[in-house]
Amino acid sequence: MSRHVEVDMLVIGSGAAGLSAAVTAALHGARVLVAEKESTIGGTSAWSGGWLWIPQNPLAREEGIMEGDAAPLRYLQSEMEGRPADARLRTFLRYGPEMVDFFRKNTAVQFLSGSKMPDFHNSPGFATGGRSVTAQPYDARGLGDWLHRLRPPLETISLAGMGIAGGADMAHFFNATRSPRSALYAARRLMRHGWQRLCYGRGRHLVNGNALVARLLRSALDANVNFQLNAPVTRLLQDSHGVTGAILNSDDGEIQVNARAVVLACGGFPHDKQRLAEQVPHAAQGYGHFSAAPPGNQGDGIRLGETAGGQFDSSLKHPMAWAPVSRVSLASGLQLAFPHLVERAKPGFIAVRSNGKRFVNEADSYHDFIATLLDATPEGEKPVAWLIADSRALHRYGLGHARPTPFPVKAWLRTGYLQSADTLEALAQKCGIDASTLSDTVNRFNGFARQAHDDDFQRGASAYNCAQGDASHQPNPTLGELQQAPYFAVRILPGSLGSFSGLKTDERARVLDAEQHPIPGLFAVGNDMSSVMQGFYPSGGITLGPAMTFGYLVGKNLSANITS
Repeated sequence: MSRHVEVDMLVIGSGAAGLSAAVTAALHGARVLVAEKESTIGGTSAWSGGWLWIPQNPLAREEGIMEGDAAPLRYLQSEMEGRPADARLRTFLRYGPEMVDFFRKNTAVQFLSGSKMPDFHNSPGFATGGRSVTAQPYDARGLGDWLHRLRPPLETISLAGMGIAGGADMAHFFNATRSPRSALYAARRLMRHGWQRLCYGRGRHLVNGNALVARLLRSALDANVNFQLNAPVTRLLQDSHGVTGAILNSDDGEIQVNARAVVLACGGFPHDKQRLAEQVPHAAQGYGHFSAAPPGNQGDGIRLGETAGGQFDSSLKHPMAWAPVSRVSLASGLQLAFPHLVERAKPGFIAVRSNGKRFVNEADSYHDFIATLLDATPEGEKPVAWLIADSRALHRYGLGHARPTPFPVKAWLRTGYLQSADTLEALAQKCGIDASTLSDTVNRFNGFARQAHDDDFQRGASAYNCAQGDASHQPNPTLGELQQAPYFAVRILPGSLGSFSGLKTDERARVLDAEQHPIPGLFAVGNDMSSVMQGFYPSGGITLGPAMTFGYLVGKNLSANITS
């Protein structure tokens, strides 16, 4: 049975970008419907760290961190190999602070300042903090029954479904075996989470991207945004004037949605095998690509945009937001990609290829790590690395999905996720690494650790490196010897947190046709929009920052057109 729905805005996808557009438009009086093909809300955003890169944001200004327009733009242009800052990038920089201010004043979305979060690189114009914000933790009781429609945190990077925020929260968990105060903190968090799971089916203290989406969802409900879950879009509706709506395939039958604006916010193409084969060389060569994004992100929005005349942008420096991942087999049999975002920079870790040699500054960003691995891999070889730790480092920081003490590692050794041996030579044999070279590499690295300076890759030289390390380990927070047996290793594969390449848009997020003209009624935001950073990754939060900014602008501009 089919039915018709009339709205001002149809948003396809329910991540932070789509919800930002929906909330903004609704608060300005628009009738908004969010269509989500899955049974849960949040998309990739709900699995993310929840950070937004927003230079000159109001929280930084309130802390006294002031900078002019020139520095952020100078940093971006130095990072983008001299490519010009187009209108979209300038629009993002101009309106990002306004977006943060709007949500703080009008919605349940409240932020914490990232005043100590440095940019990835010490390039001209970089900052050691003040350009990032993240969502404040959220008490999920505010969602009521909608909590069970919120996508849970990524299982592989949570503790039994409990998210752990960066900063002091994570520091307490890392220090739980060294500090009675931290042990008490961690125990209370775990006990509270366990009790909440028993009583309510999941934890109610939400952090990171889960908190961001929860706050956006609460704001959307308050603004009377309607949701249609389990409703994939089968096609867009068009007439001579442009896109006029879409057909949804819901559990109750077909729904024809007529809308003044359709916003594509489906999370890009990290699991679209066909497009990956076209855009990612190692995927095309049969080596696979293992994204930590939700499996449902299969390029639906991009394909819908193309059916209306939209153009895919294949000109970016990198098509994906690279991340080193390991493959985790869950008890259910499901395999997930674990993103190695934290432990690589800690003392007592190195990364090598099968030749036994280091190839990268392990403390650099996750994107740089894989970009360097791909460059270092000879043609015809599989891009694989090994992350190696000694016993002290593993028990202190964990290794991938293997948790730090007091969590046991035996299960991960049984499944083969972890390899372990009493000597480096034996570990090398288990992993297929050149044993002699690995021993030489570790000895050389240990010498760097003792002198607190990495002569080969300058690990610990940048502000970002130091921030990712262990501040209690001095004089270099990232450099520590590997000397305490047994030794452990996990296999690292090329993966991503999402895609950069997407539909070509203008500075108003309107999808462009082959003649670079906007397609009336059609917008793309988030990872369905080709990245304003042109495939470069200058800092954490450069995905969610533009995603929410352009979502906000789409909602604001639509509302202005409705009321004008």
